[in-house]
Amino acid sequence: MLFDMDGTLVDSEKVWEIALHELAVRAGGTLSPAARHAMIGSSMAASMRILRDDLGQPDRPEAPDVRWLTDRVLELFGAGLVWRPGAQALLHAVRFAGLPTALVTSTGRRLVEAALDTLGRKNFDVVVCGDEVTMPKPDPEPYRAAAKLLGVPVEDCVAIEDSPTGVSSALASGAAVLAVPSELELPPTDGVHLRTSLVGVDPAYLADLLVHRGLLQPEH
Repeated sequence: MLFDMDGTLVDSEKVWEIALHELAVRAGGTLSPAARHAMIGSSMAASMRILRDDLGQPDRPEAPDVRWLTDRVLELFGAGLVWRPGAQALLHAVRFAGLPTALVTSTGRRLVEAALDTLGRKNFDVVVCGDEVTMPKPDPEPYRAAAKLLGVPVEDCVAIEDSPTGVSSALASGAAVLAVPSELELPPTDGVHLRTSLVGVDPAYLADLLVHRGLLQPEH
């Protein structure tokens, strides 16, 4: 099992929303809705490029903004993260079933360590962070790396995602993909199983996705 984090397991995209808008104000501008949407599921480096372009400040130094944003999100994470509907129950069921499980996120290790206070470190055999891969999502490297670390062929894994960037990464990796939209609408896509939430999803449902990986499941 390969789980995305932000917007999939926990409702942390709203935390990023607060911090990114505050950063834009600190930079003397305003973050546009289009730019914010483009950042969802992206790496820190990609998000900072989008921010600079949106603000019309292409030469703005990246490192100070990354430090400030990381500190601010860490502060907001400390207030506690809210589970997405059905996510905690599914994660517990997957672990109870003894399935190898990885967290595959575009978020950096420092923030992921804070989020694991909510998610539970024992719930994951492997954690792959956005600052630990050469090519972050939408490249398939994060999911392929996670499967390799688990010792499981990626074709035998189910990846759960919420964003277009993450879905592209998971699909390109060769995993079966279950998509549950959070902040952005996800259109029907060949090979991607769409649901409105993780409520009712269990290990048997995930196993069925592997058997019928080429078929779209009806949305619930």
